Amino acid sequence: MSGVSGGSVGAGGSEVSGGSSVSRGSGGDVGAGGGEVSGAPHYLLRDRTVRRGELLVMAIVNRTPDSFYDRGATWAEGAAFERVREAVAAGADLVDVGGVKAGHGSPVDVAEEIRRTARFVAAVRDEFPDLPISVDTWRHEVGRVVCEAGADVLNDAWGGHDPRLAEVAAEFGAGLVCTHTGGATPRTAPHRVAYPDVVADIVERTAALAERAERLGVHPRRILVDPGHDFGKNTWHSLEATRRLGELVATGRPVLVSLSNKDFVGETLDAPVGERLTGTLAVSAVSAWLGATMFRAHNVAETRATLDMVAAVRGDRPPARVLRGLA
Repeated sequence: MSGVSGGSVGAGGSEVSGGSSVSRGSGGDVGAGGGEVSGAPHYLLRDRTVRRGELLVMAIVNRTPDSFYDRGATWAEGAAFERVREAVAAGADLVDVGGVKAGHGSPVDVAEEIRRTARFVAAVRDEFPDLPISVDTWRHEVGRVVCEAGADVLNDAWGGHDPRLAEVAAEFGAGLVCTHTGGATPRTAPHRVAYPDVVADIVERTAALAERAERLGVHPRRILVDPGHDFGKNTWHSLEATRRLGELVATGRPVLVSLSNKDFVGETLDAPVGERLTGTLAVSAVSAWLGATMFRAHNVAETRATLDMVAAVRGDRPPARVLRGLA
């Protein structure tokens, strides 16, 4: 099968993307010819070894009354459980439980975030003992309690704002998502942000977060990096982060992209929240082609089908059936 590549591979194992040569980090596997080894171990998700070329869907489960997308549709515990069941049936590889909306809104303190997430995580773990569970939080106090309840991954969507969260991940052997926000404060919107080179900033900051997590004891193959679309960025920044995603992939770390129904999709297409699925799937396909590994999604079935099609075109997945011209 063909390998995943965000650009061409130059001499010495460096990958040339967007005209610049970016050295691979410790997360990559380099073959005798200097290229990445297709099918080589790439990421550890609970007890599963994810091979290079596999594409994973992280299903969003909001335990909030005010999510920008579902407006509290899974606020009730029963509805949230049904969301988990539907996501698993639709092909989700893991679920991502969040107790605080990303944007501004009513304050949610640590105790309330724990109340919204920890018991639910424990109940999901009881019903789905093998299902990988991620929790979207930036607070180490929440991270500790949800790991005790059975969480496998801490999705730090606010880029190390609480440096102790990585310590909790190391203590529990959990995975960690290292997200680029440009230093933004949690739950704030970007205002006239500027970067000399947004992608260079993404690569540098996520590398620093990942390397620190490794030093603290987080297993290197349990670390994901996320370019942080919309977080600390305007629409131009998020489009460029997508176009040059190969530069982040070239670091060798598995990449998570959180693209689903984001504002940069809406602004690009002039589409309200309920009309962003086509744009989301388009940017997901581009990101998959450029080498992203995990895709955080509201629309699981549609995302799964999109990724499976990309994987088949790329040569990493056989067709479900082949009858045309053979009967």
